[in-house]
Amino acid sequence: MMNWTVVPASDFANHAATWQKLNQQGPASALFDLEFVQPLLTEFGTGKELLAICTSQQAVVAMAIMAPSRASAWDTFQPSQAPLGLWMNLPECNLGDLLNGLMRKLPGLPLVIGVTQCDPFLFPRPPGSALMQTLDYVDTARIRIKGSFEDYWAARGKNLRANLRKQRVRLANEGHTVHMETSRAPEQMAAAVADYGLLESAGWKAQGGTAIHPDNQQGRFYCSMLEGFARRGAASVIRYRLNGKVVAMNLCIEGNGSLIVLKTTYDETVPSHLSPAFLMREETCQQMFAEQKFSTLEFYGKVMEWHLRWTDEVRTLYHVNSYRWPILLRLHTILKNRQNRAPAPADAVPAALNQLEKQPSE
Repeated sequence: MMNWTVVPASDFANHAATWQKLNQQGPASALFDLEFVQPLLTEFGTGKELLAICTSQQAVVAMAIMAPSRASAWDTFQPSQAPLGLWMNLPECNLGDLLNGLMRKLPGLPLVIGVTQCDPFLFPRPPGSALMQTLDYVDTARIRIKGSFEDYWAARGKNLRANLRKQRVRLANEGHTVHMETSRAPEQMAAAVADYGLLESAGWKAQGGTAIHPDNQQGRFYCSMLEGFARRGAASVIRYRLNGKVVAMNLCIEGNGSLIVLKTTYDETVPSHLSPAFLMREETCQQMFAEQKFSTLEFYGKVMEWHLRWTDEVRTLYHVNSYRWPILLRLHTILKNRQNRAPAPADAVPAALNQLEKQPSE
């Protein structure tokens, strides 16, 4: 029998060891490590989040951080800096049963709860049911590090290989120098985040107010998070220099054989015939294939045309919505089909659902 306990997420530190153990037993992803989750809560939590813990036969089998998304709806806590919703369960657990049980423990008699942006590589996509549906979110890409770089590079498109070769020849002929460096020490992370912010602030993100700055929430999150990973040798900040000037950067974390690129930026003032981010990526791949330290290079962002130049391996992230009663799922499906719009997470359940007469909780 499964039993859910719900506590304020402000108590997360008291359950940190349990969370980390479940991650090791389940998804084993750096995106669920304490060093990632605690800074997320610290910088982006509103105080309304709840930590949900499910036990079965005195063992913890599932944990999640949930946040109210609208009247009668809860979603997994997922600021934009987190590629995945903060939900974990052991592989042998039935997701529908877990969500059905959690539904009855969350406050406010929720009509629907959602698990956002699930990775089928970590959590195989479950079949739908009368109370639960899964919805495509976005396609994402990764590069599998297997075999030699020469074989990998030969499988890439002719245009990509030719363009980068021409760029390197032109740089050499014009007397330019390029250099890639990697910072891994905890004491190097603050300066790295500051450099990243300067590079990003010079581009279009500065106009929208979304650029990283050491003194804003984003800057504090990335600095604290990267320092935490670096203390156990699992963070890397990659700088790519042109004539000594930083022209491209990656912020990365590592875990379970994956190098995860969380953020990428480049100098938009670099002449258009040069692609500093591509040059950096080529050298990164060369190094990864040579070292064979990682099995995958993960991007997690929405697949863009440029991703497909570097890899053929694409998978679909998905949402899960669980409803209190089957009629709610049917109504949501009907309304969604009528509006002919893309599937949405639980917080986008039409307002009409909240107008339904509430029935007693089971």
